[in-house]
Amino acid sequence: MNTNNSTKQNSHLDLNNPNVQNVFALYQNYAEVPYISPTRNLKEWLDLVSIGSENLVPKRNTIRFEEDLLPGHLILLWRIQFGTFTTSSGYPKYFEYDYGINAEQALKEVIEKGYATQLSAMDSLPYLNAAQLKSVLKQFGLNGFSKLNKEGLMELAQAELTEDQISPCFTIRGYKITPAGTEILAKYPEAVDRHPKKKY
Repeated sequence: MNTNNSTKQNSHLDLNNPNVQNVFALYQNYAEVPYISPTRNLKEWLDLVSIGSENLVPKRNTIRFEEDLLPGHLILLWRIQFGTFTTSSGYPKYFEYDYGINAEQALKEVIEKGYATQLSAMDSLPYLNAAQLKSVLKQFGLNGFSKLNKEGLMELAQAELTEDQISPCFTIRGYKITPAGTEILAKYPEAVDRHPKKKY
């Protein structure tokens, strides 16, 4: 077991807590202990595992690739590549329970490694609806846009406003996979191949 990775991603846990010790014991033959959310009811989860109602993270999902990524990181990149993942997107339960990662931390890691980027405010305009776009334009005294459709509203914003101007107007930002991220997904296709698919 990689004790450093196990402890690092679970540094919020009290290692003297018997329930925490029992969790670590279950994963003692794994490459590392998967991430355990501080909000997880460990006693309840351990009881469910004991009767087969909950499962451990599959052992293969705790083995890191040579780039220091886990399969869960690749699933996050796969999800980002659809172009619908934003700062307001939720993280499905499977990231913790099936892949053993803290998805929020994993997002920071794939960005730091250059596999994904956060889009600028201007590039995030498509995530706003028409009413929100009109609200942004109105703040700058622009007019003549009442009959424009969403595409027209975005074009007007891009033509008349700067990144610095619109950045404070809304908080949502999109994420985009980089060429390096696409390459790493192609390098390890088995992670995504095993993942249950649905449309995004």
